[in-house]
Amino acid sequence: MNDNGDRQGYWYGLESRKRMGAVDVLNALRDYRTAEAEMRRRTRASMGMGETDLLALRYLLEAEQAGRDVGPKELAVRLGLTSASITSLVDRLVRSGYVTREPHPTDRRALILRPSAGSDQEVRGTLGDMHARMMEVAGTLSEQDSAAVVDFLRRMRRAIDGMAT
Repeated sequence: MNDNGDRQGYWYGLESRKRMGAVDVLNALRDYRTAEAEMRRRTRASMGMGETDLLALRYLLEAEQAGRDVGPKELAVRLGLTSASITSLVDRLVRSGYVTREPHPTDRRALILRPSAGSDQEVRGTLGDMHARMMEVAGTLSEQDSAAVVDFLRRMRRAIDGMAT
């Protein structure tokens, strides 16, 4: 950071002074990501969960809301886990009361994972205020600004994924 409160940034040397608008955007994006990561850490700590556990619960809650059944195999693929790792994760979530296992209605060998009613309430209680504040800020954007932000973030994701054109 310089005396004016502006950061040059580690990756941005003197040649980038011409592009300070882009540097400012990337620094603001980095600050947001840092704040979001800290919020997620606090959320995991308050719920007594690891990062992968919270990702799994979020996926199960979204699937439940969409009316889709999810089994351990699909969850493992989604999270990039081995069958042994998904078994441990599901065991933890069941033990903590966040998830239940149910028999599959047509496949006796398969299980369906469902978030417990309490898990939805706890996630909403823990994250509800934060989501409301984020929606309030996003709601201040005009349609044109909103479209520009969405386009920018999608292009940034493609750049990170190595698929930018």
